[in-house]
Parts: sequence; structure tokens; C-alpha cells
Amino acid sequence: KRLGALFDWDHSVVTSDPDYYKWTQWIFIQLFKAGLALRKKAAVDWCPSCQTVLADEQVINGRCERCNTQVIQRELEQWFFKITDYAEKLLKNLDRIDWSETTKAMQRNWIGKSEGTAIKFPVANSQRSGRVKSGNGQLGTGEAIEVFTTRPDTIFGATFMVIAPEHPLALKLASAKYREAIRKYIEQSKKASEIQRQMAKTGVFTGSYCINPLTKQEIPIWVADYVLMGYGTGAIMAVPAHDQRDYEFAKIHELKIVGVINGGDVSKEAYVGEGKLVNSGEFNGLDSKTAIKNLSKYIEDNKIGTLTVNYHLRDWLISRQRYWGPPIPMIYCQECASKGASWFTTEEAKMYEVSGMNYAAGKNEKLNTEYRIQNTSTMHGWYPVSEQDLPVELPYLENHQPRGKDISPLATLPDFVRVKCPGCGKNAKRETDVSDTFLDSSWYYLRYPSVGIQNSKFKMPNREELELPWNSEITKKWLPVDMYIGGNEHAVMHLLYTRFITMALKDVGLIDFDEPFKKFRAHGLIIRDGAKMSKSRGNVVNPNDYMDAYGSDTLRMYLLFIGPYAQGGDFSDRAIAGIHRFLNRVWQNALEISNSPATSAKSDVAKEINKLIKKVSGDAQALKFNTAIAAIMEFNNFAGKKKKEIDIETLKKYLVVLSVFAPFLAEELWNRIGEKTSVHDQKWPSVQEAPLREDETTVVVQINGKLRGTLKVQISNIENQKEIEELAFASDSVKKYLEGKKVKKVIYVSGKVINIVT
Repeated sequence: KRLGALFDWDHSVVTSDPDYYKWTQWIFIQLFKAGLALRKKAAVDWCPSCQTVLADEQVINGRCERCNTQVIQRELEQWFFKITDYAEKLLKNLDRIDWSETTKAMQRNWIGKSEGTAIKFPVANSQRSGRVKSGNGQLGTGEAIEVFTTRPDTIFGATFMVIAPEHPLALKLASAKYREAIRKYIEQSKKASEIQRQMAKTGVFTGSYCINPLTKQEIPIWVADYVLMGYGTGAIMAVPAHDQRDYEFAKIHELKIVGVINGGDVSKEAYVGEGKLVNSGEFNGLDSKTAIKNLSKYIEDNKIGTLTVNYHLRDWLISRQRYWGPPIPMIYCQECASKGASWFTTEEAKMYEVSGMNYAAGKNEKLNTEYRIQNTSTMHGWYPVSEQDLPVELPYLENHQPRGKDISPLATLPDFVRVKCPGCGKNAKRETDVSDTFLDSSWYYLRYPSVGIQNSKFKMPNREELELPWNSEITKKWLPVDMYIGGNEHAVMHLLYTRFITMALKDVGLIDFDEPFKKFRAHGLIIRDGAKMSKSRGNVVNPNDYMDAYGSDTLRMYLLFIGPYAQGGDFSDRAIAGIHRFLNRVWQNALEISNSPATSAKSDVAKEINKLIKKVSGDAQALKFNTAIAAIMEFNNFAGKKKKEIDIETLKKYLVVLSVFAPFLAEELWNRIGEKTSVHDQKWPSVQEAPLREDETTVVVQINGKLRGTLKVQISNIENQKEIEELAFASDSVKKYLEGKKVKKVIYVSGKVINIVT
């Protein structure tokens, strides 16, 4: 209230309330039934401090975004949302939504689309090669390692293969001689963060080889930290001559380096640019772009690989091993699992259709059918909680600290864990992980309009009677959101997740739009003393202190004046004092003007007030608040010199414009000049174009295209070319350039430029 912020507290949500997270759980179930939620074993990021897994997006430079602890790698079975199914749509839609370019660029980079070729490198048959024995003797000519590359033009330079420690073949390929070293290396890699791994150049030889399908030569297979299982296929064809990380690895481990593209000195560093192919058989002499095209076709025609698209984006890890969050509404039955049964084998699943309560029924056979075929085996024993039993409330827990060792605090509550199986009715276990709280925030924009509705037309008189996550009629009227303003720090978290959830809800027939926010603008950051505010630096600005000293309007206006809205600025005590002095001058000028006899506004007054209204109208829409305020200041300076010429109606318009930035001061002055209503109930003043029209305009004079002078021309005469020519030729600044020259022609662009060609 003190800030003058206008919030409608009837439309508020608290995501930790059961009446809210009931519907977060309900959404989880809808996505599960649609095939977009699955449980799988994967290498995940683990925060040792928070004692929980983290989504990729919550790891910033190898550290937990919440506590800044260095994360490590763990291999765990977790719940994921298949956001990767929407990678292309998430990317494509960025071209049509009106969002800040910085935000869109961050999302494009995170989604990371790469078009390239998937190539299979057959594992060498140990009996055939005569020099290598595989780890368990089961490898044959049918075994192959697949890699993804955007540079197939370098394949002749692939001299070794590197697979991630988590790769399913890592131990399988290890020969007896190297198996223990590989096992230790795999365990050690789990303790490193993704950033640490990418910087590392350590590795262990497996003792096995694969065949480069183009050179037909056997190349050694290594396990190394710098290859990550979650990106691409978890394996790379190492081309040390043309990839710097491969080059450094090859130098350390004394591996073969073969240059296949002309350019640079590969004895010193990798050449990563393009050029002509060498050492590449029949493809020698081709430039890189042609070679990529021809080699891709050759690889596909010969069934060595296929053209494919790869994405950096990985599935959204939803599980959390902490107390705080909505319990994931799933139940596991060992009895059903042993029989291959799950929700996907029930009659409900076979007849799957989203009813969505009061929503129009929708069907997505493609999602559901594909999911059932591909993932039923991995989901044996799993059932969603019955929707009538929602919410699964977060039970009270005396010690809610994370337990570590993959165990959620809820797992310590037998009464919470024990439950009957929805499939067979026997004893089963409730899921004890909670969901990522970013899931809560991914859909709250849908909830806001439907909460606290007092209009009986919608049959939702109060919050307690809200029996749906959102009202379909209200949703169609109010959504998607017209304008959303927020920070860029969650560009690839909240803003990406909410786009995905919106697309998924549309696909299962629950809403009729696929983007949550028509327009998004990212605001900048206000810093102090050149650094981000923090308690440790002692540079935190307490708003109350400045409201005590200067009042709320000064603080509000200064925050908007501090710099471009998208960039922010450095908080300065000296600068905020300047805003306070300005508002004092507004007060003084307004009272003096209102006490003067009423007069008709002079032409220059009408011109200035309309110029102000036009400027602020445009700047406010474009969020250029600092330049809008600068214009308000300029008018106040003008008013200070023209007090006797400004009428009361002009003053009223000025106060309405000011009210957007200084609501309390404008309201008080509105009352002081005798108005009985509120300044905030007034219509925005319209722009009168007539006073803005200039009597004169400037015409540029050129000779052979070079600037040689300017002319002041009456607006009424700008179409009279003959008169403009006479003025130009009579100008002293032009005459001297025409001496001894013959004029060939004169070109005149009305009201702008006259060009004399000699």
C-alpha cells in the first residue's frame, strides 16, 4: 500500500496450499496418461547440500542455482516430463511470439537444434581382428556405436572413439586388462560436475576397437569424462585435427592425429574452420560445404548412418528428494510389476480420452499410442492416484531435512507410504518424491483469473467453491496473457517450462491456445556501487528508508528513471535526491498556476502539452519510462517559465500524465486544484495534432549529392518547386559551389531535399 502498488488480493494463489497443488498433481496425472510423464534411469545432477536431484536448467555453471553448491553426477531412477517431444515446436514458435530478443536467444541456445548425421561405427570382431579380446566375448559384428556429427566432412580424420562413462557399452567393451580401471573411472566420474567433466582431459582405454566406416581402419575406443551421456548419443568420433578438445586429449594420450581439411598447422592446434578436403579418398578437393552434403548422402545411401536432427534440450527432471513440494501422485505395486501390469494395461488406458471435467473432450491417440508401445515395459507396476483422492497432501513431518542417499524425507513415514494398489488392490507403495516447484509456477497464470470470481454468471462466487483448476469460460475470455514482465534469470526455467506445459495442455484438449504469453518483456537489474545487491557486500537498498526520507513517489519515479527498463542501472543517493527536487518544483508550479487567473492557452503551450502527451503515450507503451519521465521534466521546466500562460485545463492534462509515475503527488494536487474525483479515474488525454504542426520545415540543399546548405521553407510553399529552386540558387552558401558550373538538372523531393546536378 505504501508503494502505491495496485494488487487485486481477491485474485491470488498460494502454490503451497493443498487447494492449489491438488491441481498441480492433477496436471501431472493428465501428462502421465498422455504419455508425457515417465520414470527412467538416467545420469542426473545431484546437489550435495540440498540433497536432491536438479533439472539441467537449475544448474548454473556447474552449481546449484539455489545454494551455489558444486553439483555432482548420480545415476538414479527419476520422473521426467518429455519436454524433448516439443523441442521443435518450442523453437519454431519463438519466431512468432512477441518476446524480448534476449529471452528468445537464450531459449534458442538452450534448445540447441543441430542438423547433422548419425553414423554407426561397428565394433571390431575380436576373433576376426586377432589382436583384441572383448570384455565378455559376446561382442560380434552386429555391435555398433552411434555418434552424431554436424561435420561429416571430417570423418576421414576420426582416429579414435570416445564414449561417456555412463554409456551402456562402457563396461561391456572393457577387456579383462582394462575392466577394473574402467570400473574405477566410472565411479570417479559420478563425483564431478558437468562443467568439471567437460573441462577434464582424463580417460581410460577400453581395450576394444571399432571400425571407421569410411577409412575401414580400426580405431581405439576410450571412455572419457568430457563426453556426456545426456548430449547426442553419449559417444563421439574423435577428430583431433579439427576439434580442440579432441586435439588436447589426443596429445595427452599420444593418439593419432590426421588432418583432413586444409588450413592451419595441426601440429600445434586443431583447425576448426572450413577448407578443401585432403586425405579423404574420393572426396579430396571438395570444399567443406559440398563435402558435408556429398558425404551425408553417401553415408545414408550406403546405410552407414542417417540424416538427423539433434537437440541440446533434455527431458525435464521432475523428481525432488526433499520435503517441500507437492507429493508426486503415483503408486507403485510390485505384484503388478511382476506380471507386467500397469495403468497402461487397464481398460481405462485402452479407452483413454481426456474429459477434463467441464472442458471440451479431447483426444491425442498419437501421443498415447506411441507412449504405450515404447514405454509400457519401463512403467510396469505404476498407477496414478485416483483423481477423486486428490490432493495427496503433504503430511506433517517433525524432521523435514533431506536424508540424502536418494531417499526423500517422506519415505520415513510408513502410514504415508503404505497404500492399496489401484490395479490389483494389494499392498503397494506411494511415491515419496515431491515434484519440482517449477511445475507449480508453470501453470499459475491459468489459475489467477478463475480465483475469487464474484460474478454469478460464472457460477463461481468464491474461492472455496472453485472445483476446477480453471474456468473454461473465463479462460477463453482472458487468456492467453497479453503482457508479462519479468526477469531473464528464468528464461530457460520458468519461461520455458510454462510454454511446454501450455503446449501439452492444448494437445490433451484442456485449453485452446499453445503459448501462455502473447508479449514478454525482460526487465533489467538495479545494482548499487557497480555490483549486484547482496547482504555480504552491504549494498542493499531498503525501500522503507527512502520512502521515509523522500516519499513513495520519489522512489517509484527514480526506479523508472534510473535507466532503460530492459537494462536497469546503478542506484545513486545523489540521483534520487534530484528526483525529489523535481517533484517539489512540480508541486510549487502546479499551485502557482492553479491560483492564477484562468486564461486561454497560448499556441506554444498547446504545442508543448500535446507533444508531452504524444511522447509519454508512445514511450509508456514501449516501456521507455526513463525517456517518458525526462519529457515530463522538460514540460515542468517549460511551465516554470510560462506560468501565466498555462491554463487550468493544460495543468489537468499534465497531472493525469504525471499520475502514472507519481500517483500520490498527482492525486493530492488534483484535489488541491478543486477536483472532487480521483485523478486515477480520468481518461488519458488525447493528442491534438493541430498544435503540433510546424509553420516551417527544413529543406536540405545538395550539389551533386553533397550537402551544401539548408533552407527554411513555409509549409504552405513546400509543393512550389520553382520557389524552392529560386531560394536555393539565391543562397550564398550554395552560390560559391555553382560558380563556373553548368546546371544539368534539378531534382526535388517535396519538403525534404533539393539536389542540383552540374
